[in-house]
Amino acid sequence: MTIPIAGTSAWVLMVIGWYIIRFPFERRAKRKKVAATRRGGAETLRMLVSFSGLGLVPGLYAATGFPALADYQPSIVQFVLGAAVGVLSLTLFRLTHKALGKMWSVSLDLREKHKLITTGIYAKVRHPMYSAFWSLALAQALLLPNWIAGLAGLVGFGTLFFLRVGPEEEMMEAAFGEEYRQYCTRTARIIPGIY
Repeated sequence: MTIPIAGTSAWVLMVIGWYIIRFPFERRAKRKKVAATRRGGAETLRMLVSFSGLGLVPGLYAATGFPALADYQPSIVQFVLGAAVGVLSLTLFRLTHKALGKMWSVSLDLREKHKLITTGIYAKVRHPMYSAFWSLALAQALLLPNWIAGLAGLVGFGTLFFLRVGPEEEMMEAAFGEEYRQYCTRTARIIPGIY
């Protein structure tokens, strides 16, 4: 098996693992009522851009090899790093879902009787789900040996992150007030002790 095939296969397995982790939470979330939301046209556009970068573009590449003109020959070190970052992203993703439980939502929603989660992985960072997605996008860049498909996740998710994190934090502050402000003073956004 060549390194490009191994990398693409690892990316596919990572996406499958991602879906397996998320599926039961998504099913449960549909049964819980939403008390407040910031969904709308802007959020739909952000989600579409992110999905294009993390799903559509790399999925097209994995299935067809398009756009082959942007291919390059990866190293074994790049593949190993990509696989390790992929495992990290799945671990963060699982820990985040486990900590959130019934409070989980795919979008900017607050559930009925929503509680501010500050335990588990949330004791270290405010947005570990975003940390998981950044890790996924980095793993994609390392595993898919194509300048377009590989980097599409960083661009797509980066767009969602930088346009969404502010409104999300405003929504949490409006809902939880001083409790959320205090939580912000003791946690970083996505990388403990850094940012």
